[in-house]
Amino acid sequence: MEHLLLHYPVAFLFITFLVLYQVNPAFRYFCKMTFYKSWLFTLSILVIIISIPRGRNVANIKFLRMTFLPLKYIFGLKIVVKGKENLRTKKPFVLVLNHQTSLDIMVMMEILPNRCVPIAKKEILYMGTFGLACWLSGLIFIDRKKKEESITTLTEVAHSLHKENLRVLIFPEGTRNRGGSMLPFKRGAFQLAVKAQVPIIPVVISSYHNFYNQKEKRFTPGKSIIQILPEVDTVGLGPDDVPKLTEQVRDSMLTAFQGISGMTNGASR
Repeated sequence: MEHLLLHYPVAFLFITFLVLYQVNPAFRYFCKMTFYKSWLFTLSILVIIISIPRGRNVANIKFLRMTFLPLKYIFGLKIVVKGKENLRTKKPFVLVLNHQTSLDIMVMMEILPNRCVPIAKKEILYMGTFGLACWLSGLIFIDRKKKEESITTLTEVAHSLHKENLRVLIFPEGTRNRGGSMLPFKRGAFQLAVKAQVPIIPVVISSYHNFYNQKEKRFTPGKSIIQILPEVDTVGLGPDDVPKLTEQVRDSMLTAFQGISGMTNGASR
């Protein structure tokens, strides 16, 4: 046996890897997350090469989206989309989603409409090839520490929604929420929608708890439900209506989240 191990170290390491992957959930979690991040950074090189000829352009978002789509099959995830008819509109709108983990990027690509630009934290811009691919795809970056600069950026976006027929995607919680519910919503997305007088389309992603848990180091095959809610009109609303609008949308999203999360968690049991 020792003789074989000395002559076939690669085979021994491969077998050890397979055994650990099968019997150790934490090791499997580490492998999957490493693969996920490696996939993003590597495939982003392809997105960059394809996007460079036309430069920074929202049309490039389709190439970025395509790099994410195979991941659900690789990880054994079933993504069910409900309410697709609510996205069948050609007019500008603001898309708001709940935010749980870095997997949201993969899941949201399932329903990302054409000419829809996510608004992301500025830190992503400095994430190597992925950051450059995002920039070339037209993502809008804001510095959460500089409130006045962020407001200026959102104001510019509001002016360009109708002019360039854009849709914008925002996570109104502002940061990842792993608590199994929803954090209070920041008002930026709703101020943007009111200023531009465009509808808000709430999108709710069910809890990942049935297949993913960072604290428990668990990442297994599973099911995620995306519920697209009917649009919320903002025509005629002003700045004073933003607080009520924010709570109204959050309440509807939280109700939907609890409903669809119960369906996926029930399936996992």
